[in-house]
Amino acid sequence: MRPVVATLALVIMAGCQQETDVTGSTTNSCAINLFPFYNPKSLDQCLAVCSKCGRGTTITCSTSCKLKGAG
Repeated sequence: MRPVVATLALVIMAGCQQETDVTGSTTNSCAINLFPFYNPKSLDQCLAVCSKCGRGTTITCSTSCKLKGAG
């Protein structure tokens, strides 16, 4: 029983590590196209980039930007 549980735990942990980051190179190049001197700590810029480049909604972008330290 222990080997089954250990294998299952490893599979779950490996699946969590394969998530892609929304702030990858595609989003970064999109942000630079919108704002040549993009500052992710600027709430207005962060919201614009999130909604246009990440296709986020106002609520999700606002939450995401504030969690990233934009203010």
